[in-house]
Amino acid sequence: MKNAFKIFNISSWHVSYSHFVCLVSMYIVIVFNGLFLYNTFIAATQPGHINWLFITSIPLLLFSLTILVLSWLSLVTFVKPVLLFSVLLCSLLFYSTLNYGVIFDKSMLQNIVETNSGEAFSYLNFQLVIFVVLLGILPTYLFSKFIIIGSFRVRLKSFVKLNLFALLCCALIAATFYKEYASVGRNNRQLTSYITPFAFYTAGYKYLRDNYFYPPLPFKVLDNLPALENKTTTSLTVMVVGETARAANFSLQGYSRATNAYTSKLGVKYFSDVSSCGTATAISVPCMFSRLNRKEYDSRLANSQENVLDIIQRSGVEVAWIDNNSSCKGVCARVKSENIEPNKKHSLCDGDYCFDEILVSKLKDRIAKSNVKHKLIILHMIGSHGPTYYRRYPEHASLYKPDCDRSDIQNCTTTELTNTYDNTIAYTDRVLSELIKVLQESNEMEKSLLYVSDHGESLGEKGLYLHGFPYALAPTEQTHIPMIFWSNKLTDSEFNRCVEMQHSKTFSHDNIFDTLLGLTHVNSNQYQPIYDIFNACKAEAYNEGIPNAV
Repeated sequence: MKNAFKIFNISSWHVSYSHFVCLVSMYIVIVFNGLFLYNTFIAATQPGHINWLFITSIPLLLFSLTILVLSWLSLVTFVKPVLLFSVLLCSLLFYSTLNYGVIFDKSMLQNIVETNSGEAFSYLNFQLVIFVVLLGILPTYLFSKFIIIGSFRVRLKSFVKLNLFALLCCALIAATFYKEYASVGRNNRQLTSYITPFAFYTAGYKYLRDNYFYPPLPFKVLDNLPALENKTTTSLTVMVVGETARAANFSLQGYSRATNAYTSKLGVKYFSDVSSCGTATAISVPCMFSRLNRKEYDSRLANSQENVLDIIQRSGVEVAWIDNNSSCKGVCARVKSENIEPNKKHSLCDGDYCFDEILVSKLKDRIAKSNVKHKLIILHMIGSHGPTYYRRYPEHASLYKPDCDRSDIQNCTTTELTNTYDNTIAYTDRVLSELIKVLQESNEMEKSLLYVSDHGESLGEKGLYLHGFPYALAPTEQTHIPMIFWSNKLTDSEFNRCVEMQHSKTFSHDNIFDTLLGLTHVNSNQYQPIYDIFNACKAEAYNEGIPNAV
């Protein structure tokens, strides 16, 4: 024991450069990469056969790689700041992954960057504070007490020796177990996303590269001359962008609870097989209004060209975006927009958030102030945004109890969490019914409302909570979303029958671009009728005898 203290000079808090890097690297590997090591162990083990030498090599390889990354990030000069920041960051990342199942890829990082302060603070809770203090702040404080001895020249020599040693270890392990690593890696590509904090650093690099280092793309106008099909009538189209609503908890989908008690009485049409473009708002919202489909969607490319709102507005339709969420994610940059301020003076706001019911009066005001014949109004809900689900509905709308009135939702019972989430869905349904009533009372000849959620939500299934999982690995709870349609044209039996025939077909956010063009009757060179959900139900489609042409 005396010799061990002597090696690290713990008694005087003095260590060499290489010892300090190794010490912090070991702490990060052992404490913050348990999930990665466990998942890798599960992936690497086969029934009746376990290669223990290969299993043992995994933490050794990760330790060597951690030494390489941390030493190069700190560049000898910034050793303490970089390493201590990494420990603090690891504690936050590990908490999110351990408790919510969050994986930090590029899309998740984009979602974090675009999160406002209100959303960020909603994740703050006592358990998070204790976790970060014990595993992040306290170790960081202790590590900061170490004094790294040696001049810059001595440290540089240690840097070279340490890297050569780490590279040698990596090379030996790779040469010995190449087939095993190749097999496990090829069949379990998601494993690298669990490596803390380097998956986050990689995502950060990609985000900075795409948003700040790449030269901006020239802005592309998709259609210079879109035109309205019929300028003699009047129309009002309302699109409601839901937030974090998953299809599984809609009674219209077949859920046992009556979470759609209001809209079900208004003759709405529900679409049961709809999937989202992403698993986070920062991706899904821009994607659903973009000409790019999910597989080809790239935020940099989407931001450099028009979206469907731009085309509809240029045709002569008045377009407005009213937001009760964090923002429109750039979609409303070139149309009229209003962000609802959560002023405490309003009975529906508490200073941080407003209940979605406020959108009803906002819609009335927007309609009353406009004298344009054709209007498209987008309402962006806060919906079922977690983890503070209990703050998304007023007390009198709490139908299911007991609910989960805390942000560390993983510590609520399944019943409490489900009750709280179902309350948000039921409240959303109530708001939608009120919005439909506003349309029913308006004077426009043609009126319609389309509701679609941006993505779904995990409520503890498979150990996952919230959303934002990489799409290729995401469970259906995060990608299967609800879609509801109402129109005064549904009183026409033929139109009603046709729409009813579409409700069980497979759709996605890829259909929104063309469906909005169809609902607003805009002729555009970008319009692809095969993607318009209601194209088969247009009068001309019936005249041609093709009521099932979608």
